[in-house]
Amino acid sequence: MGAMFRSEEMSMVQLLIQPEAAYQSVAELGELGIAQFRDLNADINMFQRKYTSEIRRCEEMERKIGYIRREIVKDSVAIPDMPEVIPRTPNSREIIDLEAQLEKTENEIVELSENNNALLQNFMELTELKHVLEKTQVFFSDKSNVQNLEATGGEAANDGKPLGFVAGVITRERIIGFERMLWRVSRGNIFLRQAALEESLVDPKTGDAVHKIVFVAFFQGEQLKSRVKKVCAGYHASLYPCPNEYNEREEMLRGVRTRIEDLKMVLGQTQDQRQRVLLNVAKEVPNWEIIVKKVKAIYHTLNMFNVDVSKKCLFGEAWVPTAGLQDVKTALVNGSAAVGSAVPSFLNIIATDEDPPTYNRTNKFTRGFQNLIESYGIATYREANPALYTIITFPFLFAIMFGDLGHGMILFLLGMWMVLWEKTLDKNKEEIWQLFFGGRYIILLMGIFSMYTGFVYNDLFSKGMNIFGSSWSINYNASTVMSNKELQLNPTTDYSETVYWYGLDPLWMLATNKIIFLNSFKMKLSIIFGVVHMIFGVSMSVVNHNFFRKRINILLEFIPQMLFLVLLFAYMCFMMFFKWIMYSAVTDEDHLKPGCAPSVLIMFINMMLFKNQEPLDTCKEFMFDGQDTLQVIFIVLGLICIPWLLLAKPFYIMVQRKKKGTDHGSEVAHQSSSSGHHDDEPMSEIFIHQAIHTIEYILSTISHTASYLRLWALSLAHAQLSEVLYNMVFTIGLKNDSYVGAVMIYLVFWPWSVLTIGILVGMEGLSAFLHTLRLHWVEFMSKFYDGLGYAFKPFSFKAILEEEEVD
Repeated sequence: MGAMFRSEEMSMVQLLIQPEAAYQSVAELGELGIAQFRDLNADINMFQRKYTSEIRRCEEMERKIGYIRREIVKDSVAIPDMPEVIPRTPNSREIIDLEAQLEKTENEIVELSENNNALLQNFMELTELKHVLEKTQVFFSDKSNVQNLEATGGEAANDGKPLGFVAGVITRERIIGFERMLWRVSRGNIFLRQAALEESLVDPKTGDAVHKIVFVAFFQGEQLKSRVKKVCAGYHASLYPCPNEYNEREEMLRGVRTRIEDLKMVLGQTQDQRQRVLLNVAKEVPNWEIIVKKVKAIYHTLNMFNVDVSKKCLFGEAWVPTAGLQDVKTALVNGSAAVGSAVPSFLNIIATDEDPPTYNRTNKFTRGFQNLIESYGIATYREANPALYTIITFPFLFAIMFGDLGHGMILFLLGMWMVLWEKTLDKNKEEIWQLFFGGRYIILLMGIFSMYTGFVYNDLFSKGMNIFGSSWSINYNASTVMSNKELQLNPTTDYSETVYWYGLDPLWMLATNKIIFLNSFKMKLSIIFGVVHMIFGVSMSVVNHNFFRKRINILLEFIPQMLFLVLLFAYMCFMMFFKWIMYSAVTDEDHLKPGCAPSVLIMFINMMLFKNQEPLDTCKEFMFDGQDTLQVIFIVLGLICIPWLLLAKPFYIMVQRKKKGTDHGSEVAHQSSSSGHHDDEPMSEIFIHQAIHTIEYILSTISHTASYLRLWALSLAHAQLSEVLYNMVFTIGLKNDSYVGAVMIYLVFWPWSVLTIGILVGMEGLSAFLHTLRLHWVEFMSKFYDGLGYAFKPFSFKAILEEEEVD
């Protein structure tokens, strides 16, 4: 929890590594993942850096692995997932061996692919030739071809010359345009016969199924023959030889069929060999990809290093958690030992004015809550981390709006399912799923807290639970109760004056004025929890002031802020508790008359306006003696806090500057830095900045208090929507007392459950989640959280591989 309370302390270190040990040393640091390197060659082009050639070698290996993977996927061969045990980083000799292996594998697959494609192309051509020879038998046996050509008005039709023809195959999509073009170029002197193939053919280049048509074009003369061939070439039609005589066509057809059968056997053998090669390679592809990514990342990092003049040492700078300095030293020793370097590597801590990165160590439970905070902004270096408190406050505020034992149980079961099967579910790398899955522990806690608040509200799918009895009793006789629906319970005679020991009395769930009671109850609770939450946020600023040695800000900022919040709004919460304790519905000599309890809201408004209200009958205006005087004192003190906030810090800075006689003294800079790094600004801008800060705090205190009323509004809306859904849908199955009612309950249950999960759990849950997020980002964190830092992104093989896997 210490690491969660604030970010870890960071140190800027300088690494001095021997060139022969640089690769292995950086590899060791990549396995640790605790060093964020600075680019010392930012002004040098990437192509001019020392290790650019090695990166190009890695990119070439990536290209080869990518080609191998595509070929494996094309043949529907399964590739294993990323191994749980990540292979270690190879040394230089192993990289050379890997390059040779990839070169050999690529060449083998390329050769097999080329041979296979050539065989497939030959197979398709023979198949098309077979169809041409089979389909044209009908065309040549039909004596009407000459008559049809004569009917077209061909000039050479009666010269006694035999008809010429070309036969081929064309895709179905081009046949209409092809036929039209032949008619135009021949002026109608070409007779075209066509027949569609019953089965589709596979294009060897794309692997797609293609539907084709066999055609024969009859014509007379060499001139038309030349035109026909040009049109065929333009429409990518394949022409095949076709003898005139029937016997010759039959003999050629038999030969083609024999060649096709032989080719099928060769194709099968080639495909089997290709499958064996790809199956063996598929097992290695994940490991190859991981190894090449790690090697490439190492050389990218080494390109951030500087080389000294003698070229005998590499210099690098990195941010490292102070607690991990010894691990970095150990990694450097191991890197030098791995290559047998006689000269050790060194690590020096250097001073810098640069702001360090923010690094909060998290685990699988706390990571989701930390992500919620960092979505607003990365914490400024070493400032208090709100994520620690969000673990409790976030699901609790959510549960106030989502209080239903049944709906909370659904959320709980959903979160528990994702937690128990997280290893299996984490393999799904879809972005939306990972976003949802990353908050599994948040969902689990939201479900638990919602079950708790649902039990307090005595609400289970909009129905109450009578577990511990009731503090109310009915003293009317049975006939009176059954005949008079307007009967009311009298608190004087029907209430036992014992407070229901846990949550809401179940009798309130049956009362006609239930909504009026819950409206007042939940409104007051939302204000109370809101003020407590804001007081806690303001108190957290003391932690920051004390840690950064700006303790003067406790006097200049924290005290007036806290006084303003407590004297006005915490006092209003006190009056709510005082009213609950001191007033009851029972009338006797020691209590005030029923109905005399003053409205806390009206009293607070009159207090702010310095206004008195005329009491009615024997009712008193105030709850206790001297309350009017106390309220005036609180208002005056609250008003004093405004100029205190507005002027105290600027005047303090002004006095310190005059005392030192300089605007840039170290002590002045140390003190004035609390105003937000305005050390070099003139006093006029400091006054303006403080005025903005004061106005923002005073106004936001009022608006933020009202903003917590969303807890009341969404809680009532959720409860009423749940009740409406139950009364309008589920009760349909309860209206029949016969066996039909049981069937109706079964049938109605399914739409009711779908609407419950979709609307009340899904949509209402998302709405409550977003409102809770706003209450933390704006109302709570704005009191102490700057969020002006930048994240610590160390050189880590694990992070690189996870990012690549998601992409």
